[in-house]
Amino acid sequence: MSTRTVVHLVRHGEVHNPQGVLYGRMPGFQLSELGREMAVVVGEYLSTHDVTHLVSSPLQRAQETIEPLAETLHQAVTIDERVIEAGNDFEGMTVGSNPKQLLNPRLWPKLVNPTVPSWGEPYTQIASRMQAAVADARNAARGHEAVIVSHQLPVWIARLAFEGRRYWHDPRKRECSLASVTSISFADDNLLSIQYSEPAAALVARASKVPGA
Repeated sequence: MSTRTVVHLVRHGEVHNPQGVLYGRMPGFQLSELGREMAVVVGEYLSTHDVTHLVSSPLQRAQETIEPLAETLHQAVTIDERVIEAGNDFEGMTVGSNPKQLLNPRLWPKLVNPTVPSWGEPYTQIASRMQAAVADARNAARGHEAVIVSHQLPVWIARLAFEGRRYWHDPRKRECSLASVTSISFADDNLLSIQYSEPAAALVARASKVPGA
């Protein structure tokens, strides 16, 4: 009989970012108070599962998100650079709240090819590192469940990769809200299914009203 293993890909909770900065891999961005509530809720949700292996992105917001679960389960967290946020050349800017910045001619070469994308880490590279991290987590939790706390784009690209879909997409249509859980089930090393849940949905509704959410 085959062995069933589940790897849960969790997006971190809301970040304290009142200026609306595209923070990417920048240090110093921590969870907001609401984000900490999200971390507790998603931790409670996952603590009812057969989790035996915990992994986090090295960024502060991801480590803070997995902390409640780690404390509940009394398990150590493995820091994995492969599940870090995607590299982005617009990091540190406020292009989301002030898109007029993109009218600067020096930035135009970064916008020529959204299918790569030309402004940051290639989707193919994100997919490769995320799939490798998932494979290692699956092996570490063989017959049980693993949790990886990462970031929206890496989680979404990982899902597209496992589903065999194209990587180029509309960012507004990603199914990957704050503190969401994308659960990838395997029979041995073969993909069984992918399920999506939002245990902190009520808190996410509040986050939409918070500047910089």
